[in-house]
Amino acid sequence: MVWDAAQANGVAAEMFEAGHYDEAVPLFEQALVGCRSALGSEHPCTMTVAGNLSVAVFAAGQRRKGLKLITTSVSDRARVLGDDHPDTLVARGALAAAHRVTGDADTAIALATQVVVQCSRTLGSTHSNTLSARMNLALALAAAGDVTSAHRMLASTMEDAEATLGAKHSHTLALIDSGVSHGLLQEDAFGR
Repeated sequence: MVWDAAQANGVAAEMFEAGHYDEAVPLFEQALVGCRSALGSEHPCTMTVAGNLSVAVFAAGQRRKGLKLITTSVSDRARVLGDDHPDTLVARGALAAAHRVTGDADTAIALATQVVVQCSRTLGSTHSNTLSARMNLALALAAAGDVTSAHRMLASTMEDAEATLGAKHSHTLALIDSGVSHGLLQEDAFGR
């Protein structure tokens, strides 16, 4: 049962990465049922699958339902794992991004700032999760119209990513891709 759930989650994740959100949702649902049955609702693997499902539902266009599921994911992780646990912070970052996408920039900024502070305190300012949180905050600031602060945050994030991880590290490249896709960086940024 756990193997089937893990396999369904893996296939769903591949579908999600390929942009096939509608196809990923039922696979994540199948994986979640299997995980809950075999591991229980509070197992970290179950909560990961629930988080994956929530983001897929949101990305598939069911924004209200997805936002509710992401909020539940954050609450469950905070209750079971703790408010500063990296999995809780990742979920809270997803919630900030969801608020940004729905146009609630103020909530996105508040949540993203909270995640940056908590990640910096618990993981360090240059940990890959913290760098992602800082990018998320830059995107939220840009969405709110504070382009100057967004660029400042983005510049310091990219400098730290290159200094810590290296210019060609997959996480550094993913941060650059995110900045480019959201219009904060040019395609030739950072020597690419």
